[in-house]
Amino acid sequence: MPAFAFFALFAALPMILVIYLSFTAWDGLGTPQFNGAENWSRLLDDSEARASVWRTLLLMVMSWLVQTPIALLVGVWAAGKQRSRAVLSSIFFLPLLLSTAAIALLWQALLEPNFGAFVGGPLFLGDPDIALYTVVLVISWQFIPFHTLLYQGAARAVPPSLYEAATLDGATRFGKFRHITLPQLRYTIVTSSVLMLVGSLTTFDTVLILTNGGPGTATRILPLHMYITGFSGFEMGYASAIAVVLVVLGTALSIAVMRWSGFRSMSSQQEGS
Repeated sequence: MPAFAFFALFAALPMILVIYLSFTAWDGLGTPQFNGAENWSRLLDDSEARASVWRTLLLMVMSWLVQTPIALLVGVWAAGKQRSRAVLSSIFFLPLLLSTAAIALLWQALLEPNFGAFVGGPLFLGDPDIALYTVVLVISWQFIPFHTLLYQGAARAVPPSLYEAATLDGATRFGKFRHITLPQLRYTIVTSSVLMLVGSLTTFDTVLILTNGGPGTATRILPLHMYITGFSGFEMGYASAIAVVLVVLGTALSIAVMRWSGFRSMSSQQEGS
């Protein structure tokens, strides 16, 4: 009951209110005026919203492709007993201690074309062709340590007897990783992927601070488009319609990943099961 009450108060109720507001015209100050499906009709015809959806999906896919293999490999390595593991892991996990705003400001300073670390180099945040890729790298730098911790914990839970048996059979290190470690980490891969993909749909503050959607609209992803529409354009009703789309996309994506991965039908990974 406490969990249900918490969910109802901070998730279900706001969601219902946002759905209601998506059928109104509201500037955030006066009384919302019901306008039927006008916001939704406008959303279907909004070319910038469609472009923002495409950028959001592109950022989501690229983030997964960059973060997953790195987090997986580093997590498995960090689960070992190497001498340098503890020191290097402590350094590697430093981004977890920093706020998103601090990380965005740090990278904004590093990538500043006149006084940053790459003076005379490419305009990482000023070139429309590479700005979104730069945002992906900054987001990955921030969140790879979190997913690494997931993989590290899962890798340490793998029964050592499996590796011992594989060693006796003459398995190579790569063979152990492929046939033992990866299958044992499949739950974690699914969980990490869901968190990563759905989290990418709600990425906002990093993009806002780094580029504010620029140059032009090159990095104007859907959450930022919602923010600019609602809090800069004072069109809260239309922004609520965009928010509903984000909720639907996130929910559909989570369900799709769970079904595609067969997560519900997975059996226990405990030794001997």
